[in-house]
Amino acid sequence: MARNVLGELETMVLLSVVELGDDAYGAEVRRDVSSRLGRDYSVGAIYATLQRLEDRDLLRSAESDPLPIRGGKARRYFRATPAGKLALKRSVDARMQVWRRLAPSWRQ
Repeated sequence: MARNVLGELETMVLLSVVELGDDAYGAEVRRDVSSRLGRDYSVGAIYATLQRLEDRDLLRSAESDPLPIRGGKARRYFRATPAGKLALKRSVDARMQVWRRLAPSWRQ
């Protein structure tokens, strides 16, 4: 796959990060994506996708302080970079362009 093309899961993970805003950490992204697509994605699939998007500079992450409960762990929060938002827009636009080209009978 070309470096500037987003796959379906990458698109949905990036969309989730954008929409979750300050609440975009791995487990919440997984819940959101799984709910949107009606499929239970593994933790590994989501974290691998988040890492891949970060490696491509489409996301940035930062670790929080540990949660204020006994044994609380830090969370890794994600946010989309300007390049990530542009990639998401291009991905959605490309899919919409294909959808519009389909014959009306296919869209039903």
